[in-house]
Amino acid sequence: MSVAARSGFVARGLIYVLVGVIALQIAFGGDGGSQQADRGGALGELAGQPLGSVMLWIVGIALAGMALWGLSEAVFGGAGPDGSKPSRRAAALFRFVLYCFVSYSVLSYAAGDRGSGSGSSDRQSDDVTARVLDWPAGQWLVGAVGAAVVIAGLWMSVRAVRKKFREELRGSDMSGRTERVVDFLGVTGGTARGAVFAAAGVFALVAAVRHRPGEARGMDDTLRGFRDLPAGPWLLAVIALGLAAFGVFSWCDARWHKV
Repeated sequence: MSVAARSGFVARGLIYVLVGVIALQIAFGGDGGSQQADRGGALGELAGQPLGSVMLWIVGIALAGMALWGLSEAVFGGAGPDGSKPSRRAAALFRFVLYCFVSYSVLSYAAGDRGSGSGSSDRQSDDVTARVLDWPAGQWLVGAVGAAVVIAGLWMSVRAVRKKFREELRGSDMSGRTERVVDFLGVTGGTARGAVFAAAGVFALVAAVRHRPGEARGMDDTLRGFRDLPAGPWLLAVIALGLAAFGVFSWCDARWHKV
């Protein structure tokens, strides 16, 4: 199970680094080479590399390993004295469901279904929001989801700033210098990731209040929204570097996470 979890962290890190690179291109280079700054864009970038198809299969299988690890922790509990707490098991179950979906989309893309893993997160967000808004009490549901995403994003950022990730790492195995670097990556990356989630939640709330599904944004449009603010290109560049930092932090997770 340790190998499955650590390979999943490596794959997650690769996707975030690629998203960060694409977002940085968007900040100062226009449309980022027509790539989407989301998982689909990262997969497209990966597919265009030498041995890209092989790499896609490896990433998809590694993410399946992350899902398997989540299921294991949900059923048997995680590492450490708090590993069996209901909140930890619930988080592990959520991780299992999330990475099952992500792994399936990546593997489908690797198998030739280019409309699966590479679909625009913005289009998917619009489609899902439009369907839900047509339901009875759909506005309330979209609003509740948006509020939950905002809270989740703020929780991610606060947790990163407070360096709560240290509890999940084997700090005793790091040198002092390594620990400082990991802390910097964890704080910077976690804060940027949380900011993107919170911003996406705000857009969902706006879509609910205005009853306009087009107001909801996926990751790509959310990142482009930062660019439209005052000093936007520089702000987006900071966010992009933060997402790349989270990717590198994920690689540190692969090395030192308690599994």
